[in-house]
Amino acid sequence: MDAGWYVHHGGGWPRVGTWEVDTARFPKGLRPISDYAHSKGLKILVWFEPERVAAGTWLADNHPEWVLGGAKGGLLNLGNDAARQWLTEHTDQLLNEQGIDLYRQDFNMDPLNHWRGADAPDRQGITEIKHVTGYLAYWDELRRRHPNMLIDSCASGGRRNDAETMRRAVPLWRSDYAYEATGHQCMMYGLSLWLPFHGTGTVFTRNASYYGSGHTPVEPYAFWSNAGQSTGFGIDIRLKDLDYDAIRRLIGQWRQIAPNYYGDFYPLTPWTRDDTVWMAWQFDRPEAGEGMVQVFRRHNSFYESAHLALFGLDAQANYAVANLDTGAQEQHSGRELLDDGLAVAVSAKPGVAVLTYRRQP
Repeated sequence: MDAGWYVHHGGGWPRVGTWEVDTARFPKGLRPISDYAHSKGLKILVWFEPERVAAGTWLADNHPEWVLGGAKGGLLNLGNDAARQWLTEHTDQLLNEQGIDLYRQDFNMDPLNHWRGADAPDRQGITEIKHVTGYLAYWDELRRRHPNMLIDSCASGGRRNDAETMRRAVPLWRSDYAYEATGHQCMMYGLSLWLPFHGTGTVFTRNASYYGSGHTPVEPYAFWSNAGQSTGFGIDIRLKDLDYDAIRRLIGQWRQIAPNYYGDFYPLTPWTRDDTVWMAWQFDRPEAGEGMVQVFRRHNSFYESAHLALFGLDAQANYAVANLDTGAQEQHSGRELLDDGLAVAVSAKPGVAVLTYRRQP
């Protein structure tokens, strides 16, 4: 349940600060939705943005002293013990009463001027420090009370992936810059150097391009550019002329290879946004003797093939390498794949190759 489920008096989802379920739209609250999801073996995730407070909302009207900005709205000061305690109790109550399993926290504002404006010249940074420690303490208490609850850190899409936050949460939506293929290849490459888990998504449509249309064409290059450990799929089933067979095939392939995303990450090409080259990487699971290689030939690349030296393999073992799309298999020694590299050909432009490998007995 994304933004907008709360009372906002017609102000739309940005009018945050009244954290009560809008009973005009949900007469019995969110509980019937969560109960139905639970009956189907599913969990429910609900969006919150507690730090941003709009004018005319409950927090601004009733506790302006908690808001850096006062009754006009601004930043809920989590360095204020009373504000943090209220937020903790109120959110905990919502989680319990509404049957919420996963907590998503967004942050769609720049707090710096609020922090600086609250401090004297010789005290700059103190309000910021107290706010950040309060924000982490708030999450820690929620996690203590709900030890099995996953926290999704959103923050305008990927703007709070710092080490302390990532010790407590994961980014199920890594960036609001979505769907464009080259950008998401670069994000997958860069984030995987640091984070073992991050999420993205794809929205299928017809007549889309690769270059930032806001949606994903139903074809492998765009799909795999927007796939990762956690991948959400948006499918408008009112569109009867979508290629649903292709969608089922691609999602089925993703489910087949998804465990490999949790392996060790190795870049196989340099990071670049250059549209005339290839980008490639390897995920290796040494404990399983399996892994995968993903190769992207960008739309202005004139290269049709390459040898990519792999990492992490047993030089003395033999490996079966399979092309996910064609099913073709080859046998290679670990030494060959480490030294000479894996030969990959991609004829389409743009095009993609996804290859899996498995150590042989």
